[in-house]
Amino acid sequence: MPTPYADAVARYAEIDRARVYVPGHAADPGAAPALTEWFGAEVLRRDVPPLLAGIDKGPGNPLAEALTLAAEAWSARRTWFVTNGASQANRIAALALGAFRDSGDPVVGQRSAHSSFTDGVILAGLSPSFVSPSIDPVLGINHGVSPEVLRAALAGVARPKGVYLISPSYFGAVADIPAIAEVAHAAGAPLIVDAAWGAHFGFHPDLPENPVRQGADLVISSTHKLGGSLTQSAMLHLADGPFADELEPLVERGFTLTQSTSASALLLASLDLARETLQTGEARIAASIGAADRLRDEIRSRGRFAIVSDRFGDFADIVDADPLRVSIDVACGGLHGHTVRDRLERDGVSFEIATDSAVVAVLGAGVVPDVDRIVEALHALAPEQGGGEPAAAEATVALPEPGPLAMLPRDAFFAAGEAVPTADAIGRVSTDALAAYPPGIPNVLPGEVITAEVVEFLQRIAATPGGYVRGAVDPSLATLRVVGASVSK
Repeated sequence: MPTPYADAVARYAEIDRARVYVPGHAADPGAAPALTEWFGAEVLRRDVPPLLAGIDKGPGNPLAEALTLAAEAWSARRTWFVTNGASQANRIAALALGAFRDSGDPVVGQRSAHSSFTDGVILAGLSPSFVSPSIDPVLGINHGVSPEVLRAALAGVARPKGVYLISPSYFGAVADIPAIAEVAHAAGAPLIVDAAWGAHFGFHPDLPENPVRQGADLVISSTHKLGGSLTQSAMLHLADGPFADELEPLVERGFTLTQSTSASALLLASLDLARETLQTGEARIAASIGAADRLRDEIRSRGRFAIVSDRFGDFADIVDADPLRVSIDVACGGLHGHTVRDRLERDGVSFEIATDSAVVAVLGAGVVPDVDRIVEALHALAPEQGGGEPAAAEATVALPEPGPLAMLPRDAFFAAGEAVPTADAIGRVSTDALAAYPPGIPNVLPGEVITAEVVEFLQRIAATPGGYVRGAVDPSLATLRVVGASVSK
């Protein structure tokens, strides 16, 4: 299967030439000895600038061909290669919605949206309305949104600009995208799915389906996460749905606004290569699924720890699970997730992330890790004193209702702010997004009023082992940053 852009870059790099253009290393080992030693001369030769004939310049160029092949692979009307990760794709989606319909129409988003979408809300001047995901009260983690919950949320919105949801979740929970798309479309809204963790979906019969094929209108795909491209590379897919004609030029404008004019040829080539690897990798993906299944089975058989996805049937919003995500409940085995991750990192076993109660193993499509080493290292950890108390996790996720939105997030973010004692921040408008971990759902967004209940919740989480509040100007929460009194009046 062809990889036109990657091949064109490789051919260009093979030609002996006097390079008197950027990048400054000019693929010259003498000019860049440290880079050459660290990366190798071949990488430097392939680190080429944009706007080269036969690579990305002119009609039908190899980059354009690679984009077409990617769109075909994910069944999209059009695909964009982005080189600042799914975070950039999220901001592009928000910017597109900002120009879609009247400025006063709200966008209905999952409250646990990635911070980059919140950034996009600020950049685009969007008015947000939120729908809460389901939460596992024992493990303190959030999942997704059911069609019924979305329908109820949309009932109070006259004319939504769009719907923004996440599937799969960080822990591999998959939402009912076909039904959710029907609900969104019935409300006249395009559906944007942050599928950052599902770039591999649809490339093996035992994997969940790709949301582009399930009715989503715009899909964020963090290809580097499980799809195998280089870190910071991602794709944005536009489906050939009912809103495609309106969205396509708006997405293109958002892409032009956010993409570097010197996008890395190495990152772009890695996306081209990852697409081909996924398309031809069914046997490799099967091996990864088999390894993940064995990891789950080994952990279950020993009885000390539990598998998070075994509880997915308790949640109405979850209809499937990513088999390449192995999320392990370590709290039931007397350990804190953060301690497990830190200790095993020192022992050469690296997990993706930890919460207070769990650790997450991610197997990239085609990766077969040493399952025995992982299982033995995990079970060799002695229980912690005071560790593994699910009741403590349960207490952390009685989420308070957020305060009312008093200002557009953009207006609050750019307003003159001041740090005040936390007690004095109650009743004031926040300039920052504050999210307590666990479970990682924003409790306050720019423009929302800070309430006493929210402050109490944030302080309680910050005081727990492993708990913290992302976005706080003061990690101790002695102060919070709010819109200046003269502005808020």
